[in-house]
Amino acid sequence: MIDVMERSYESGAPRKRNTFADLYHERTTYRFIAHTRRWMAISGALVLISIFAFVFRGLNLGIEFEGGTQLGISDSAAGTSIGGIRDVIDPLGLTNAKVLILGGNGARVQFADTSTKTVNEVRAALAQYAGFCENQDSCTQAEVEKVSLSTVGPTWGDKVSDKALQALVVFFLVLALYLTFRFEFRMAMAALIAVVHDIIITIGVYAVTGFEVTPATVVAFLTILGFSLYDTVVVFDKVKENEGRLGTVAGDTYSDMVNRSLNQVLMRSLNTSIVAVLPVASLLFVGTFVLGGQTLKDFALALFVGLIVGAYSSIFVATPILAVFKERQPKYRALRERAAVDLARRASAAPAAPATIETMDDAEDEVFGDDAVLAEGEDELLRQSTPESAPPSPPPSSSRAAATPRPRQQRSSKKRKRR
Repeated sequence: MIDVMERSYESGAPRKRNTFADLYHERTTYRFIAHTRRWMAISGALVLISIFAFVFRGLNLGIEFEGGTQLGISDSAAGTSIGGIRDVIDPLGLTNAKVLILGGNGARVQFADTSTKTVNEVRAALAQYAGFCENQDSCTQAEVEKVSLSTVGPTWGDKVSDKALQALVVFFLVLALYLTFRFEFRMAMAALIAVVHDIIITIGVYAVTGFEVTPATVVAFLTILGFSLYDTVVVFDKVKENEGRLGTVAGDTYSDMVNRSLNQVLMRSLNTSIVAVLPVASLLFVGTFVLGGQTLKDFALALFVGLIVGAYSSIFVATPILAVFKERQPKYRALRERAAVDLARRASAAPAAPATIETMDDAEDEVFGDDAVLAEGEDELLRQSTPESAPPSPPPSSSRAAATPRPRQQRSSKKRKRR
C-alpha cells in the first residue's frame, strides 16, 4: 500500500523548490505522504529506543512515588554543590541519597526511610554546611529546623499513579467517541496512535536522560495530550473539508488530497507549536537558572518535550497513518486505480516537442539518406528505366517542333512582320 502511494507521487508533476513566501501564504507543495515509509521508520526507531530505555534503565522516580525522607536547604551562606553535600552526608551512611541543587543557594537531599537519630545527625550536619551554625554538635533546635524536613510514604505516589492511569483511560475513551462522532472511526484511530506515540517517546526521553519523575511531571503528561490532539484535529478538519471535493479532478487520489490539506494548514500548525513552545521554554529557563524552582522545572520540562513530540506526530504520524487507513477502502482504492489509468493516458497522449529546421533535416536524412547519395540513386533509376534498344528519336523540325507561342509571343512576331 505504501509503495503504491509513493509511486503515484513519483509519476506526478515535477517538484518545485518551496520558499518562505510559499510557506507563509500556504502554497507549499511538500510531499509528506510520499515519504510515509521514512516517517514510520523514524517514529518506529524512536518508539523502540524509548521502550528499551524504559525496560532496562527505568524511570528516576521521585520521593513521592518511592517514599522516604527529604531534607531541604535554602539561602545557604556558602552556596551549595553536589560534591560538598556528598562530603557531608556520605560519612553518615547516606551514600544512595539523591542530591538536587536548587539554584545557587538551595539543595534537596532525598533518601530512604531511616532512623530518627540518623535524620537528626544529617540535619545538623547540613545546618553547619549551610552556615546556620558553626558546629553541628552545638546547633540549637531553631538552627537545625532551618533545614526543612518532610517524610512521604509510597502510598501517596501510588494514589497519584492510579489516578493518572484512570484519567488516561477516560481521556482515550472520550477522545475516541468525540473524533468518531465529529469525523469518523479511522481518524479517531489515527489520532489515538499519535497520542500513544507521544506518550511513549516522552517517557523514553525521561528514561534515557534520567530526569526525575514527580507529580508535576505526571500533570504535565496529561496536559500535553490535549495539545497533541488539538494540532491533529486542525489537520483532520482540513482533510474532512477537502474530502467532499475529492474526485472532481482527474488523477486525484485520497493521498494527494491529504498531502494538499496538510500543506494548506502547515503554517497554522507551525505557528501554534511555536506559540506554545516559547512560553514553556521561558518557564523552563526561569525555573532552572533564575528561580531554581524544582516543581516549576519538572512541569515545564515535561511540557517542553511533549509539545515538540506532539507537533511532530500531528504532521508525520497521524496524517500519514490516516492516508494508509483510507487507501485500504474499496472506494478510494478504485479511485487510485482510475487515477493511475488517467496518468498513463495523459503520459501517452503528451504532445511531441516542436520540430525545428535542424531536426527536420536530420529526420529527412534518416529517412531518405544524404542528398548526394539520393542524387546518384535518381540517376541510376533513370538509366534503368530507359530501354537500351530504343533508337534515339529524330530531332523535330523547326516549324513543327516549335511550341505554340503564347499570346505575348504572338504579338511580338506580328510586329516584326510589319517592320
